[in-house]
Amino acid sequence: MRIVTFKTPRPKRFSYKPRYYDEDKEALEQRKAALGYETKVSHRESLRLQMARKWQKGADVEEKGILSKSISYFFYGAVIVGGVYLIFFTDFVYKLIALFGLRVGQ
Repeated sequence: MRIVTFKTPRPKRFSYKPRYYDEDKEALEQRKAALGYETKVSHRESLRLQMARKWQKGADVEEKGILSKSISYFFYGAVIVGGVYLIFFTDFVYKLIALFGLRVGQ
């Protein structure tokens, strides 16, 4: 007599039904749906494609934004380095103080 404490599950069945996939036709349908033409793609899918196309346009704007940000960071860095140079390596501060009439020991 066999005593079983745990019941082992039976393997699940897998049914695979192959179908023909035409990559070019699928791409054409997606392009049609993105442009709003009559197509076999569902309404939900066409909205998703239109949103993806609009977000893709926004990515180009972000790349331009990255360039402008890097230019502004370079400018800010140059201003900071120039300020540090004027303060520590020239007598600009002493001349500025003398301009206001204050005496500072050198």
